[in-house]
Amino acid sequence: MPRPTTRPATRPATRHDLPHGLSHDPPQSPPHDPSDGASGAPSVPLAPTSAPTPAQTVGPFYGYALPFPGGEQIAPAGHPGTVTVHGCVRDGAGAPVPDALLEFWQAGPDGSLTGAPGSLRRDPATGAAIGRNGVDFTGFGRVPTDADGHYVVRTLPATAPAGCPDAAPYLAVCLFARGLLHHLFTRVYFPEHATAHAADPLLARLPAERAKTLLARPDGPGRYRFDVHLQQAEDGTYEETVFLAFR
Repeated sequence: MPRPTTRPATRPATRHDLPHGLSHDPPQSPPHDPSDGASGAPSVPLAPTSAPTPAQTVGPFYGYALPFPGGEQIAPAGHPGTVTVHGCVRDGAGAPVPDALLEFWQAGPDGSLTGAPGSLRRDPATGAAIGRNGVDFTGFGRVPTDADGHYVVRTLPATAPAGCPDAAPYLAVCLFARGLLHHLFTRVYFPEHATAHAADPLLARLPAERAKTLLARPDGPGRYRFDVHLQQAEDGTYEETVFLAFR
């Protein structure tokens, strides 16, 4: 299995981050020449130049075609041990991202990573996934955020993958969003496994404040909240979520 490494936190560019010769200051108008104009008539001053608008990336739009009915139902329907994980995806300004897409992957109760066969095949008539019969544990979910940047999945409690004796139980997450030309990977750990967190190969390497960004918090019986922050707040009110690079 590839080894995950943490991606360095990002922050908005400052003047010192810009390449040589670039500046945030608006371009200046050329100096006015009083002699310009016809036969001594006063010339008209040039209008001030507006500051350039920032570059924007439009799309890709992952909320179209990729989501499928029941994508948030990872656990079998009616299973008594089902837990709910929900949260909000926010951008660098703290605003919700309304058309992000999250994929969740997790080991089964026995630690296996096989999941249910056919869970990605679609029914051409209904769009539903053929392998999602409501009985088998699929180990995979795909859910878009709503207009408020909120998502929700229902699954079985996390377990550590088989063959990883030091790993704490977690959910693997892959995030797609507008303006992200490369999808991001992260994890969700749970507070009841605090002892295992101390030995987990990933959490043990992170400073305490960074490790907290991977920890879901209790939000009622059988409910956990896990928010994803795409960038650290300028005022330091929250940290950027730890994202992973696989090598």
